[in-house]
Amino acid sequence: MYKLPLIALALCAHVLAAAPTRPNLVLIVADDHGTDALGCYGNPVIKTPHLDALAADGSRFTSAFCTTASCSPSRSVILTGLHNHRNGMYGLQHDDHHFQSFDHIKSLPGLLAAAGYRTARIGKFHVGPEPVYAFQTVLSGGQANDPATIGRSPVEMANQARSVIEAKDARPFFLYFASDDPHRGNAVLPDGKPTFDTWPKPNPFGNRAAGYPGVKPIVYRPEDVRVPPFLPDNAACRAELAEYYQAVSRLDQGVGRLIEILKAAGKYETTLIVYVSDNGMAFPGAKTTLYDAGMKLPCIVRAPGRQHAGAVQNAMVSWADLTPTMLDVAGALREPAAFDGRSFAAGLDGGELRGRDEVYASHTFHEITMYYPMRVVRTRRYKLIHNVAHELTFPSALDLIKSPTWISVGETGGKLGRRSIAQFLHRPEYELYDLERDPDEIDNLADHPAQQSVKAQLIEKLKAFQAATKDPWVRKWSYE
Repeated sequence: MYKLPLIALALCAHVLAAAPTRPNLVLIVADDHGTDALGCYGNPVIKTPHLDALAADGSRFTSAFCTTASCSPSRSVILTGLHNHRNGMYGLQHDDHHFQSFDHIKSLPGLLAAAGYRTARIGKFHVGPEPVYAFQTVLSGGQANDPATIGRSPVEMANQARSVIEAKDARPFFLYFASDDPHRGNAVLPDGKPTFDTWPKPNPFGNRAAGYPGVKPIVYRPEDVRVPPFLPDNAACRAELAEYYQAVSRLDQGVGRLIEILKAAGKYETTLIVYVSDNGMAFPGAKTTLYDAGMKLPCIVRAPGRQHAGAVQNAMVSWADLTPTMLDVAGALREPAAFDGRSFAAGLDGGELRGRDEVYASHTFHEITMYYPMRVVRTRRYKLIHNVAHELTFPSALDLIKSPTWISVGETGGKLGRRSIAQFLHRPEYELYDLERDPDEIDNLADHPAQQSVKAQLIEKLKAFQAATKDPWVRKWSYE
């Protein structure tokens, strides 16, 4: 474990001392939201005034990463502080896949309940088993990708959460607020069955003509959106990005309503608010990949007693750090060594965090038929991806392979941005990128003679990470 410098410890003590000893905790988890679609992260087109205001009143993390770019595995890491290969959630938690965490795993809601917190969740859940991730109050069932779920109606979600926020109970609360936005949406066929097949129309991303209670739809023109460099700049992709933007703006209004309720109840100043996403945008080249578009994500935090509004935190943190950080703020971090992540509570108000210059990622499955294990180490400058089963063709998630964006790549010469489809589907055992010179991760340096020392060092880091986190795939190094 790294030791925090005295100045960081002093800042942590100051932030926590300025707030009640048992602050409330609100963890907002968006579904497939990248840094590409947030005003405070540099997009001048998207309208996200409430999230921008939260960043302006708190801290914005610029080097925050999920550890796997797939919904259930990522959420399991968020809620346990353990990498998915360690907690057992190898892929999506659906009945036909049967991925779920091991029965002995201790999760954030359970640990907080044991520390005297009231725990409640609303919206998307998508982890299991229920006893491991037990919340005392379930405000909605959170069916994943259900067109009728309340997870698509974030203002309604906020209004339902009032019962938790306004409860006449001396105990602090932990609210897990998990939206389905801006995940791709299931269109509904005439027979009532959901489908991702919308070609040639764009996926609706949950947007509907009837709208949602309390939400003012913000509609974007395809010609105005910003096309990320890893996507094809064509009509189909732009139309989908416009729908995605609308879903993001809907979510933003739900966050605004939630903060409004916290303020009205006198709870805003005594509540730690954390906004993250499970993985990058639901477009090919981001979600389910461990390129930066899939794993480098928004992280906005407003801590009780904060002194430096609008702070920017550059330390590298990952979702494995979220559970120990929230437990630390709550005064309930009893066994720091029990987690793969480390608390970054000392940096919530912008304070310096030393020894945070690398993160690790681990992906094995999306759906059970989409096996493609990858292990990743990312430093400030370099990223090494180990494609453990590189002989396989890279599998695409159903919502991505059905997307008009994917179908339309023939219009751009068979390319996703600067990456060819052949390069995307057929990957070598190692991918090594110099992120300073090649932020789009196109020029693979793994076989470059001048980079063999860097590659060897990063491989050793990966091996140590896999051994420390009890990764079953660590055995591949010895028997191959």
